[in-house]
Amino acid sequence: MMKKPYTLLDHTADLRVRIFGQSMAGLFKNAGLALGELICMPGKLKPDTSTTIEITGEDPADLMVNYLREILYLWTGRDQLVCGIEILDLSDRALSVQIKSMDYRSEKHAILNEIKAVTYHQIAVEPVAGGWQATVVFDI
Repeated sequence: MMKKPYTLLDHTADLRVRIFGQSMAGLFKNAGLALGELICMPGKLKPDTSTTIEITGEDPADLMVNYLREILYLWTGRDQLVCGIEILDLSDRALSVQIKSMDYRSEKHAILNEIKAVTYHQIAVEPVAGGWQATVVFDI
């Protein structure tokens, strides 16, 4: 089994996650996939929809929060489960991403966590030895 590019950290009443990527683009891709996996196990997901989203932020941390909020909206607002992510373009303040998703089916998909929001609490996006790392807190 492949090692996941994120780690769950202890946090009262919230989900706190540390995400890794070999590049900033890899970090953003892994962050989106991590959020998707925290909502629903990816094993039974087959994409049938593709959406391109443009996101901006004041800095990489703000960009990460705005990006993850868009992905969360696919679930909470459109009943779409994330199956795949392709980073099309990325800078410190802007992101273009293609998100592959599928419709939620209650008879087919088990929801693991009801994530209500992506927060700014303890948000961090930073270069580390071997790549990039982010810490994100999700309100559940």
